[in-house]
Amino acid sequence: MEGVANLRVYYNGEVVTNTHEGVTFVCECPLSFAIPCTMGFVELQNGLCNNIQSHILKRVSNLLYRSPVQVFGGLIQFQIMPITDDASMQQMLYIYQQTRSHVPMIELYVEFEQQPGTSMVDDEINVDELGDIDWEEYNNDSEDEFEANYEVDDENDDGDLAGNPAVQDEANAIVSQHPFGVPSFMRHLDLEAMHAPEFPEYANTGKGNVAAEDGEFSVGMEFGSRESVISAIKSYTISRGVDYTVYESEPQTFYAKCKGYGAGCDWLIRASLIRKKACWEIRRYNGKHTCTMGTISQDHAKLDSDTIADAIRPLVEADPSIKVKSVIAEVQGKFNYTVSYRKAWLAKQKAVAKIFGDWKVSYQTLPVWLKAMTVKMPRSRVQIKMLPVYRESEEVQGVRVLHRVFWSFYPCIVAFKHCKPLVQVDGTHLYGKYKGALLVAVAQDGNQNIVPIAFAIVEGETADAWEFFLTNLRRYVVTIDGVGIISDRHTSIDAAIARSNGAWSPPRAWHMYCIRHIGSNFLRRFKAPYLSIRVL
Repeated sequence: MEGVANLRVYYNGEVVTNTHEGVTFVCECPLSFAIPCTMGFVELQNGLCNNIQSHILKRVSNLLYRSPVQVFGGLIQFQIMPITDDASMQQMLYIYQQTRSHVPMIELYVEFEQQPGTSMVDDEINVDELGDIDWEEYNNDSEDEFEANYEVDDENDDGDLAGNPAVQDEANAIVSQHPFGVPSFMRHLDLEAMHAPEFPEYANTGKGNVAAEDGEFSVGMEFGSRESVISAIKSYTISRGVDYTVYESEPQTFYAKCKGYGAGCDWLIRASLIRKKACWEIRRYNGKHTCTMGTISQDHAKLDSDTIADAIRPLVEADPSIKVKSVIAEVQGKFNYTVSYRKAWLAKQKAVAKIFGDWKVSYQTLPVWLKAMTVKMPRSRVQIKMLPVYRESEEVQGVRVLHRVFWSFYPCIVAFKHCKPLVQVDGTHLYGKYKGALLVAVAQDGNQNIVPIAFAIVEGETADAWEFFLTNLRRYVVTIDGVGIISDRHTSIDAAIARSNGAWSPPRAWHMYCIRHIGSNFLRRFKAPYLSIRVL
């Protein structure tokens, strides 16, 4: 089945029956999309999950189609048709193609159910529902208690998450909902993305939303949401080098006038929410502008970071590591304005958050993804240490925050058995919203290739953090004796090795210092490059 279908999707609203048209869908801000008629049912489900409140881990539980039925006299009535598989979806698309001259848009009502294990209490993780990873609650610095936390449990040698059927089902659901494929930006760079519609929320919402040939608005033009109306007005204003003042901004109304209104320009626009149509509509419009901006500027007041984030979203999705200078160049080419580095940087951060989730959401869902990882790769190892949350000196029950996490992929554990009996450890600072350090252990195979074998996110390069990492590294990955461990001369590593009760001391292991770090420290101290030959 060829072609493209226009969708209007309702959610978090209600299904109203027995109206003059039969059944009607209602919600505050329906969204509009365009999909190929070849799309399958699972692909549609995933698309809805990714584009509607994407920061919440969820799956589609119910999908209803407002199916048109022609009755006597040529009148159209609507009835509910559940969409449950590829067959019913193809039937929906067939009905759409047969009736699109009378009903130019498919209307769907979607219900979601939150993925098990992602329950939040005051935006923190409810660890009581995620209790199958190897959790530790960190309340005591006692060395005895620390050692007791690491007793090997032989009853569940297949992996930290393999013993609980409910957890297995939950993680399997996560894996099926979010396949662990290679992200698109790691496969290729989509050069066509830069020519994608600037505001996809309203680019395909039907004939009522198409501007005139001269790009002007018109009374009766429809939009899927309040945000799409404002985005369209901003885009119009920026492209013409004019500006406006907002006179009324309410949940059901947006009213703006030209900044030069009453002084030679009568441009104004008013849009309102039409509940019967479940869409926003231009109700009043005095166009065109008869003014120009009083001064020539390299930037525009309405070209804010949110507008830029929407414009560069396809580029960021194709390549999240895109340079800020490239963002500035893209904005200059698209809007003919040169924005500041700070505004471009902020826009990129917002685009990344909209696509991949922000820092807070990412940390909240980390335990769930680690759990799914151990199901996808059995015998991978994960250990998390948590801290209690206090409010006004009173502990909040059932809520914990991340303190440290260690993980090693099972292929890495197996690979080490075929590497040289030598491990190198090091750490690097994290510079995101939440500070800390990433600790890494690597080995080397017979072909001189570097093999990463274990990772940890900790609060910093402290003795306790390194002890946590090295203890788990010894417990799960480097289980043989007679190994060498190479590090820099960080005192915290020395302290952690001294606390290891012989696990990282002769004859089980030999600690050595990295010669490159020694050379770097020597040159920093004596600042005599010609001496580096004697050191290295």
